[in-house]
Amino acid sequence: MKTIRSELLGFCSGVRRAVQSALDALAAGAAAQKPKKIYSLGPLIHNKAALDDLQKKGLLILDENQIEILDENCAVIVRAHGVSPLVTERIKARGAQVIDATCPRVALSQRRAAEFSAKGMFVILAGDKGHAEVKAVEGSALFPAESSKNSQNARGSFVLVQNADEAAALEVLPQMNENAVLLSQTTFAPDEFKKISEILSKKISGLKVFDTICPATGQRQKALAALAKKADALVVVGGKKSANSLRLYELAKSLCPRSFFAESAADLPADFGGAKVVGIAAGASSPDFVIDAVERKIQEMLV
Repeated sequence: MKTIRSELLGFCSGVRRAVQSALDALAAGAAAQKPKKIYSLGPLIHNKAALDDLQKKGLLILDENQIEILDENCAVIVRAHGVSPLVTERIKARGAQVIDATCPRVALSQRRAAEFSAKGMFVILAGDKGHAEVKAVEGSALFPAESSKNSQNARGSFVLVQNADEAAALEVLPQMNENAVLLSQTTFAPDEFKKISEILSKKISGLKVFDTICPATGQRQKALAALAKKADALVVVGGKKSANSLRLYELAKSLCPRSFFAESAADLPADFGGAKVVGIAAGASSPDFVIDAVERKIQEMLV
């Protein structure tokens, strides 16, 4: 009996960049003549173990409704999911330093949303309601692009579509035709986005479609599909609040009846039902040390 890993798993480049930004800020803050308080605007990463590790190193978590406690001796990290420009301005107004660790792909979506909205267009986003990235893109769409602040053009509107059913039910206003753009949350399911795109393209003439899904999402799913062919059971390592990890788990269940989700080694089942080969996959916010711990625990169980 043995374990095999997916060819692609763990931190994506955007998450790794955000975590490194936090580690650098914590080191610089501690070394300063007057030590700085280092905050993350919301949980920096959707993985409890990784977040706990950063908090032990001194990272503080800041809610948007706590911005008033900031001063010039604070630094705030904008996580990979991004944030509304209005929130960034509130932080700067308190005199705090802003460390922008927004994933470049999310930042691109935010810029596009702001630019199209400033031209008076309807910005439609395929995404999960309440997700931090969705809030960031929505905030950008509802806040004029920097280059258009003095424009006389009417700003557009923001519409969230979570699935194909919502796309089919969407009421299309006449002014949307030739005047709407479709974007996607970077961690959105590629197949679902394709369905939404096809439905809305038939309903809205001249719809501009931008597939803004991060390739890491699709690549991890393809790697999982290949892994499923070699394993009797699958374990997906990821945070319980991680959208891409949960989607990976849904795919695993469709490919292998004996599929399990583990935020840490403590979440593993008592046994794997006689499996001889256990495949390990992991979401884009899963740190190496958690993946390693899960694999060690599985190997101990399989002896």
